[in-house]
Amino acid sequence: MDNTSQKRQRFQTMNFLVKTLITTFAVVITSYLLGGVHVDSFITALVVAFVLGVLNMILKPVLILLTIPVTIMSLGLFLLVINAFIIQLAAYFVKGFEVATFWWALLFSIILSVVSWFLELPARQRHRR
Repeated sequence: MDNTSQKRQRFQTMNFLVKTLITTFAVVITSYLLGGVHVDSFITALVVAFVLGVLNMILKPVLILLTIPVTIMSLGLFLLVINAFIIQLAAYFVKGFEVATFWWALLFSIILSVVSWFLELPARQRHRR
């Protein structure tokens, strides 16, 4: 492995870790805002962020590919349903992370995206310079 590919791999690993940490804080903040979502601890939020990252990396592209016609007919709104499903799947796998209903999962996914976007702003501004 040459030096360039090693640097690229380190950057990708670091990027994944930073995004996981940002998502962890976003999960904690969002769970405080919503009554239908409960996270036991910061460690649980860290596990949730990791599981969401893995599910989004592996399962989400498959689900998007399988639901292209529905997604096109709904003008992309079906992607929210996929996000809610992935959050409910994470709640199934992670002990200490509870989502009351599908609608709470849908709202959680929307608010989580907004909170993550705000938390990532400083890193994006620093990257532009």
